[in-house]
Amino acid sequence: MSINNKSDFGAAFLFARKAQGLTQEDFDEVSSRVYVSALERKIKQPTLPKVDELAARMGLHPLAVLALAYCLPLGERGEIDQLLAMLRQELLAVTKL
Repeated sequence: MSINNKSDFGAAFLFARKAQGLTQEDFDEVSSRVYVSALERKIKQPTLPKVDELAARMGLHPLAVLALAYCLPLGERGEIDQLLAMLRQELLAVTKL
């Protein structure tokens, strides 16, 4: 399983952007192409509000992009299922639901 405790937002953002068929220029309404490039090259890290904006531009929930940052490269569907199960368990434990 590729789920780890170290994030790679740049790789996750690049992966999601390309999967959605978007170019760096498609983010002009929320960020400059230079900023998007810096994210993908791991020179910059976004704030949570910026993650919200970037994810919205891709039509994704911000947690989907953040989850990718912790489980790339994806090897098989089971990794996604394991990540979702782990998140569910941890969220339920934290909220005591």
